[in-house]
Amino acid sequence: MTLRYSLALSWLVALAALAVPVSAQAQSAPVAAQTPRAPDQQQQPPATGDQTPPPLEVSVTGGTSAPLGIAIPVMPTASAVNTPAGRTDELGRQLAQIVTNDLKGSGLFNPVGPGALKSVPYGEVTAPTFDFWSGAGAQTLVQGFVRANGDGTLTVGCYLYDIFARSELTRQGFVVSPSDWRRAGHKCADMVYTRLTGEGPYFDSRIVYISETGPKAHRLKRLAIMDQDGANHRFLTNGQSIVLTPRFSPDQKSIVYMSYLNDRPAIYLYDIGTARQHLVVNNPSLTFAPRFSPDGRWILFSMAVAGNTNLYRVETAGGSPQRLTNSPGIDTGGSYSPDGTRIAFESDRSGTQQIYVMGADGSNPQRISFGNGRYATPAWSPRGDLIAFTKIAGGFRIGVMSPTGGNERLLTDSWQDEQPSWSPNGRVLVFFRSHQGGAGNADLWSVDLTGVNERRLATPLDGSDPAWGPLRP
Repeated sequence: MTLRYSLALSWLVALAALAVPVSAQAQSAPVAAQTPRAPDQQQQPPATGDQTPPPLEVSVTGGTSAPLGIAIPVMPTASAVNTPAGRTDELGRQLAQIVTNDLKGSGLFNPVGPGALKSVPYGEVTAPTFDFWSGAGAQTLVQGFVRANGDGTLTVGCYLYDIFARSELTRQGFVVSPSDWRRAGHKCADMVYTRLTGEGPYFDSRIVYISETGPKAHRLKRLAIMDQDGANHRFLTNGQSIVLTPRFSPDQKSIVYMSYLNDRPAIYLYDIGTARQHLVVNNPSLTFAPRFSPDGRWILFSMAVAGNTNLYRVETAGGSPQRLTNSPGIDTGGSYSPDGTRIAFESDRSGTQQIYVMGADGSNPQRISFGNGRYATPAWSPRGDLIAFTKIAGGFRIGVMSPTGGNERLLTDSWQDEQPSWSPNGRVLVFFRSHQGGAGNADLWSVDLTGVNERRLATPLDGSDPAWGPLRP
């Protein structure tokens, strides 16, 4: 075996910060944010004088050489009120920190968070003191507020300002239940990210993965789910059976994965709402490596029959599997294109692991990987422009190529990185990195398409086989 777990299984079957104390203040109420809707675009005249404000934009391809400075003070509240999520004044501090952490983690911004900035009066949220903030060294400003509503919900307002141009760039409001208060912070960060980069949002999303603990020869593997920043972590299975390769359904209501339940490797569906699971394909053959089609109608998987492994699909609602490939060797790791018309997969039909693309019905398979070494675990970008993969050539690295096989680039250079999965906007990849040595430990990591912004994702225990879910509604 060469690749760890998922791959091994496939081939086994054969600003200058202002150090000012922060305190919550309540002044006259700002303009209330509305329920979630498209952001208002309000442009004000630029500052007068001889200087012309430069265009405010962030490059998503140039790495982190000059990240944009953003000031993010505490989000004030008109009146500190106790809620099931905590006091509204403390929530304002935590929400500002969530926005700070999200934007910093993207590698494109240099945010200064609430712990290093002066407090903002409630009435100043919609009327920033631009002269003050321009002296702070930041180029942009995120201000907001928190308000407890009479029906038990919370309203969080979020405003983005161009400090140099002295103008509001965008605003948005979110009404959330107390249990979802963190999501308002992620959505605020998504608003800022989208407005300044022109890219789609991705912070308000979740990751499902395999949590691991114990010695290498007897690892306890549990299905786990968390927000993309590691918060709201919880285990979905108890570890009594080995679980591998989880994937979200497009509607995020269920997770498909492989389990050794009752010592029989097979594919199961886990209902997140009810915590119930059921067998997908009732067949004595080994079934593994499942993934949903973009419309959620099909589950694509591999099945080993009479020593030959091919790709199959079965309707999510149940039914008889339909075989899509018919070649000697092992075909596995299927991944749909975002429009559902094509499938990328790995196969050793040429003698070594390589990536192929075919029609969704199995027609016209074409090999697209021709570099040195072997290729595995293809994952089609939600944008449709790239296919991510694991490359095995002396080590294990994460790379991307076009759907025709051109423009191959390697994004990581560690000892053993594998199993890439895309963020909802197709600009970041999550994967797992195994440690050198005999312990078998692994961690979750992410890397953006520049290959520059690489960071470890915090998990309570070791982690492998991550899958990034869609943007939450």
